[in-house]
Amino acid sequence: MNKRHGRARAAAGTAAAAAGLTAAALVAAPPAAAAPAAPASPGASGAVAAQLAERLGARSAGSYLDASTQELVVTVTDAAAARTVRAAGARARTVERSGTDLREIMAELKRDATVPGTAWAVDPASNQVVLSMDGTVEGAALEKVKAEAAEHGAAVRTERVAGEFRTFTAGGQAIYAGGGRCSLGFNVRSGSTYYFLTAGHCTAIGSTWTDGSGRTLGTNAASSFPGNDYGVVRYSSTPQDTRGVVHLYGGGTQDITQAGNATVGQTVTRSGSTTGVHRGRVTALNQTVNYQEGSVSGLIRTTVCAEPGDSGGSLFAGSTALGLTSGGSGNCTWGGTTFFQPVTEPLSRYGLSVY
Repeated sequence: MNKRHGRARAAAGTAAAAAGLTAAALVAAPPAAAAPAAPASPGASGAVAAQLAERLGARSAGSYLDASTQELVVTVTDAAAARTVRAAGARARTVERSGTDLREIMAELKRDATVPGTAWAVDPASNQVVLSMDGTVEGAALEKVKAEAAEHGAAVRTERVAGEFRTFTAGGQAIYAGGGRCSLGFNVRSGSTYYFLTAGHCTAIGSTWTDGSGRTLGTNAASSFPGNDYGVVRYSSTPQDTRGVVHLYGGGTQDITQAGNATVGQTVTRSGSTTGVHRGRVTALNQTVNYQEGSVSGLIRTTVCAEPGDSGGSLFAGSTALGLTSGGSGNCTWGGTTFFQPVTEPLSRYGLSVY
C-alpha cells in the first residue's frame, strides 16, 4: 500500500474504541539550554519554539520565522525572557501584549463571537489577534462580530475571507467510509500494532474504512471532532508495506521519519487524494475555526489550498509530519486558506509514533 502516509495537548471529548489504545501521559518539553546556542535551522525551529513557549509561558506571545532570513523570532515582554530566547539560539523581539493578554481576547471572542464562518488566531508578527469572517457571515451576525472586535481596539485585526469555511469531506481517492471519501494522513504504530491517522470529521461519518477496490483497511480506534479534528484507524491486518511514506502523486514518495511542531512562516507541503501535492506557508498556530458542524481549536493555519476529499491528508515539511487536513475556504484554482490538526496531539495522547 504505497498510499499510506505521522505530540502534545490532551483533547476533550475524545471517543476511543475498544482497539487497544490508551491515553499516554504527556511529557514535558526539555528546558532550553542555558548557554548561547547556534541559530535554530528552519527544520528544527518548531522544536525550539515549543521548548521556549513551555519555558516562557505568558512572557511570550508566540514565535515565527523571519520571511527574509528564516531566523526564528520569539516575542517577549521582559528582558529576562529575551535573554532566555537568545541563549536558545533564537532572536528576541519585545512586544506590547503578552500571551495572557491575547488569550483573554480570544476567550472573549469564543464567548461573544462564536458564529459559523468565523475564525481567530494570534499573529505573532503583528502581536494581534486576527479575526477572520468568511462570506457566509452577514447581517446581524456580521454586526455582532464586528462590534466584539471593535471593543478590543488595535489588539484585534479583522479580515474577510472569500468562500466558506468548511470541512473537506467528499471526493478523493484513497479511503472510503459511510458514503464519503477522505485522504489517509500518516501511517503510525504502537509496538507491533499498526494504525493510520486521518481527520476526525472523516471518522465521524463511518467506522469501517476501505480502499478504492473495496478492500477493508481497518476500523476506527479513536475519533475526536469537533473540538479537535483527528481520527485513528487500526489496520485489520499488518500492512505488507510498512514504510511510512507520503504519496506525492507523480512525484514519487516522501519518507516520514519524525513528527514535529509547525512554526509560523514555515514552508510546508500538503498531499491529498483530490488535488495531489500543493505547497504554502504557515500563517498561524492555535487557530480556532467555527465550522457549521462545530468549533475546532488548536489548528495550524496555512496558505496551502485544498478541496473536498483532501480531508485527513498529510501536512509535512521534508521528512517531518506536521498535520492532518481539516478544512478551510477556497480551492486549488484560485487559492484559499486551509487549517490542519497538529499530528503531535493524537500521537502523544495514544502513544503512537510514525515510521
